[in-house]
Amino acid sequence: MNPSALTEPTPEAMIGRLREALARSLPGPSAQWEMAPPYRRAFLEQAGELPPEARPAAVLILLHPQRRDLAFPLTRRTDQVAHHKGQISLPGGACKPGESPEGAALRETEEELGSPGSRVRLLGHLTPLYVPSSGFLVSPVVGYLPERPTFHPAPLEVAEVLEATLSWLLDPRHQDEEEWELYGARWRIPILRLGAHAIWGATAMILAEFRAVVRQALEPLGGSRALARDLPLPSGGLVDPAGQGENPQREREV
Repeated sequence: MNPSALTEPTPEAMIGRLREALARSLPGPSAQWEMAPPYRRAFLEQAGELPPEARPAAVLILLHPQRRDLAFPLTRRTDQVAHHKGQISLPGGACKPGESPEGAALRETEEELGSPGSRVRLLGHLTPLYVPSSGFLVSPVVGYLPERPTFHPAPLEVAEVLEATLSWLLDPRHQDEEEWELYGARWRIPILRLGAHAIWGATAMILAEFRAVVRQALEPLGGSRALARDLPLPSGGLVDPAGQGENPQREREV
């Protein structure tokens, strides 16, 4: 390995370290717990007990270079999709019969964002997460493109494309809590703030485990402080498919 990679976390150096970190023992529910809504924590304590009717699904964390950082897309779902209307999600969806999580994640991402699935380098996967509201057992897949993709969002599924970065993910200033009324009760919900949007629920839990993996990958470089020191800390860039700029509206639909 180039000795400079030990002190400067360039995108290519980070990709190699992330691949190694993903191949090791994963943080799992202990990391997901950090962003779990209170009503999900009881299920996390029984993480091995999955309903027999759970349906396989997959999402993709699609990394690409952004200056000396790494970015990945998130989507704001339209009100026309079947599940999680209006929420901020990773691209992905249900697995077809006999389809692998990796195949489903690449196919769904290409259908939603028009990203070139055949050119994505797969780096590994995170711990599967059951989502009670939709009945999906979601397998998060991590991939990499050496250049920023051009997004062509599917209008029936994607209302808005957002772009997050690793430096944003590692910055504790973007983690917060809000009191919401859900399922007939008031809860303190952990959220990640990306611009004017709140990321919560399954997506936030997946990103919490990914954040833990990124921190593991950075340990030889001096921990997450190395990335925060060498990279800008954006508040979260938004890519508006209509080219109209940032949309401040926040959706909280269950």
